[in-house]
Amino acid sequence: MDVLVSLETFFKEVKSSLSGGENVYIRGFGSFIIKRRAKKVGRHIKKNVSIEIPEHYIPSFKAAKVFVDQVKDNVTSLPEDEGED
Repeated sequence: MDVLVSLETFFKEVKSSLSGGENVYIRGFGSFIIKRRAKKVGRHIKKNVSIEIPEHYIPSFKAAKVFVDQVKDNVTSLPEDEGED
């Protein structure tokens, strides 16, 4: 139960920091960062008209090199139903 409370508190703090414009860096694990998406023209498929999608920001996670290397070195295969689509 304590672990669940700790994780919920951690994620709440990450969300709060990102919402406030601050990135979160966790040494050896990765970074929760904010990415800027530029303004672009999209298409409303049902109406077949062009629409302007305004500039916006999205949360993103980038794994630390140490973390990526550990996964590469230790995982040899995934079960059949998991993996990339």
